[in-house]
Amino acid sequence: MKTFKIGGVHPAANKLSADKAIEVLALPKQAIIPLSQHIGAPAKAIVDKGAVVKVGTKIAEAGGFVSADIFSSVSGKVMKIDSIPDASGYRKPAIFINVEGDEWEESIDRSETLVKECNLTPEEIVAKVKAAGIVGMGGATFPTHVKLMPPPGAKADCVIINGVECEPYLTADHRLMLEKPEEILVGTSILMKAAKVSKAYIAIENNKPDAIKLMTEKAKAYAGIEIVPLKVKYPQGGEKQLIDAVINRQVPAPPAIPINVGAIVQNVGTAFAVYEAVQKNKPLFERVVTVTGKSVAKPSNFLTRIGTPMSQLIEAAGGQPEDTGKIISGGPMMGKAVGSVDVPITKGSSGILIMNDKESKRAEEQPCIRCAKCVSACPMGLEPYLLATLSAHKDWESVEKECVMSCIECGSCQFTCPSHRYLLDYIRMGKTTVGGIIRARNAKK
Repeated sequence: MKTFKIGGVHPAANKLSADKAIEVLALPKQAIIPLSQHIGAPAKAIVDKGAVVKVGTKIAEAGGFVSADIFSSVSGKVMKIDSIPDASGYRKPAIFINVEGDEWEESIDRSETLVKECNLTPEEIVAKVKAAGIVGMGGATFPTHVKLMPPPGAKADCVIINGVECEPYLTADHRLMLEKPEEILVGTSILMKAAKVSKAYIAIENNKPDAIKLMTEKAKAYAGIEIVPLKVKYPQGGEKQLIDAVINRQVPAPPAIPINVGAIVQNVGTAFAVYEAVQKNKPLFERVVTVTGKSVAKPSNFLTRIGTPMSQLIEAAGGQPEDTGKIISGGPMMGKAVGSVDVPITKGSSGILIMNDKESKRAEEQPCIRCAKCVSACPMGLEPYLLATLSAHKDWESVEKECVMSCIECGSCQFTCPSHRYLLDYIRMGKTTVGGIIRARNAKK
């Protein structure tokens, strides 16, 4: 069975909500919809205070080529446009909508009927994907239409759909494959047509045998789509690791991207969103979110409207446990602890993990013992101990030379370190600083 070649770790899966069917979460009383829910320029609000909107009304338009439109997830009246702290802790502009009923735009097809045929041209598909505000649903939130528009000289020969969900605890993608397999397959076919390729692979780790079995059976009716079971290894959901595992191609260091080796990678949630946009004329305004943790009374998967506060999902999963130590947006490896449960769900919100006091406490950092476990674990072939040390000493020139921008921030190094060094914290600091230096340098050219 396939997997990627370099590095990787095996954290406990803890898929506590894997057998919990997706539930439709109740509407919030107020939706707080951030204007920055994607990589790239924030969207620009096109509604004012007092505007009346429906579910699916466009309320913000893309702020540049690498950006995405944003749509109302509720019907009601715009109360204000203000700033709020998002999952990163930084204040970002957002549109506040007081919810009044649940009236949808009439152009959205709300029927459950599966629509397989798509007679649109590749260009028309890309236009609809862009118009629906779709971004990568695996967490990276890169605008999907941009991926489907390769730069000059680059051409795709396959689409890879990421159904790996290697991050511990999270099960949103797993449940989506079990409950919406044909919609994902139609969405994959549409992505193939948009990318002008005849081959697609849907990669699923073998700790999801039910999804592998179901998707394999359903895929028989769809030309060119192959289900690829993979060995369980983190961070197999990373684009470069997935491409290595599935088609045995290695993406060079930045600025190289997957299209440079002929691949376009999309998440299963993105494929489902593409189906809904192209076949049902439904913009992206809701997504499946896992709420989980060892002390959570009812680990669950909720279909949640964008802009719903995290507190509402936590209450629906049985409430915040008394022994809560940290609440994380995302999973334990790549997620970020939040300072408030008022943080709203966004397009990239894959899960809410509630860690108890015991498991959330960091061990005291000790000196490096030169064991090189972090080097062996790094899926990008970097030297994390060196990057962390150089970043701590603010030697930014050396940090750049040691390829810090290749780091995917997976946390494998920190996970495996016997000295409990805060490797990823220092590396993130170095990556952020070097990234700013590079941008400033390029701006002067």
